[in-house]
This record gives sequence, structure tokens and C-alpha cells, in this order.
Amino acid sequence: MSLKDGIQALLKAYRLQGKMNEVYVVSSWERIMGRAVALKTQEVYFRNGKLFVRLTSAPLKHELFMAKTRVAEIINAEVGEALVQEVVFL
Repeated sequence: MSLKDGIQALLKAYRLQGKMNEVYVVSSWERIMGRAVALKTQEVYFRNGKLFVRLTSAPLKHELFMAKTRVAEIINAEVGEALVQEVVFL
């Protein structure tokens, strides 16, 4: 068994894969959404399958709110599973 397979089996056995994916999304926010969005982002966190994003720009917040379904699709495609059920912009 390779090290990668062993770690994946361990994460699956202890049901930690979901949390690892959440941490991955938060840490990769700039790469996923782009530098322009990341510069106007104050905070990103998960709670109960919802991704909360606190923004400092009202126009950007409105624009992303109109495309929040697409944002969730992009993030879920990056992770490879339906991790984000809803995106909430604060």
C-alpha cells in the first residue's frame, strides 16, 4: 500500500475527509476565486455545509451574490465532491 492510499484510508476510517476538504477550500480561496476577490475578502469559514464569506466591498458582494450558485459549483468541482451546499456572503 502506498503512503497516499494509507493516508486516504486513515482519513476515511476516522471520517476526517470532509474537514480536510473544508480546510483545503479555505486555504485555497485565493487560488480558486482569484486575487481580486481574495483582496476584498476579510474572512472565509464553514459551518454546517455552508460557506460563509465576509467581504469588504459591497459591489463585489452583490455581484457574487447573484452568482452564488456558480461559486458553489466551482468550489465543489475543485474539491471533487458536493461539499458546499450554500454560499453566504456577509
